[in-house]
Amino acid sequence: MISSLIFDMDGVLLDSMPYHADAWVQVSGEWGVQVTHNDIYEIEGANHILGLQWLFQRAGKELEPEYYEAILDRKIEIFSKIADVRPFEGILECLGRLKGKFNLSVVTGSERSTVESLLNEFFPDVFDVVVCGDDVEHGKPFPDPYLKAVELLGVTVDECIVIENAPMGVEAAKGAGIFCVGVPTYVSPDKLSKADVVLTDHEFLPDYLLKLLNS
Repeated sequence: MISSLIFDMDGVLLDSMPYHADAWVQVSGEWGVQVTHNDIYEIEGANHILGLQWLFQRAGKELEPEYYEAILDRKIEIFSKIADVRPFEGILECLGRLKGKFNLSVVTGSERSTVESLLNEFFPDVFDVVVCGDDVEHGKPFPDPYLKAVELLGVTVDECIVIENAPMGVEAAKGAGIFCVGVPTYVSPDKLSKADVVLTDHEFLPDYLLKLLNS
């Protein structure tokens, strides 16, 4: 029986990834690395350290670890200035109906300071467990973040459903052995083909989740 729903945050709960992508494109350019929004969407879900490494490797450059903190601080600064984040339509009402019927959790690659600020603003007291990118050594696409959420929820993987919108997130969920629903918010549906179910687009997510109340 399903007892727990585990959500990615950016692109599933919040329409925020375009601002993250803008910030990454800007800060990468400041360091001489040219990336696109699609590059960012492809690695969405990875924690910032892993994401940084991949962005620089993709551009054929190496990044010394001593510069990680400065680049991450700059990315957070840019994001904070430009972001006009909002929950997706229907998500607040949907979570309100699911709360109390399921354990609700968030697993995200974003840093805890940003995550807590956004969740407190838009979803106060909704989620039972929150796992952030800086809570695990190996973030998405490794299964560790989802396995940590399962452990903190005190359930088994068979009792959970993950809702993901990014290829790396789907890979992490399936690596953890969890049923995964793919939501093609910023990427084409074929990019999420490893998910157990791929919705047509984000508009269908609230209805899909509310059907679980009667299953």
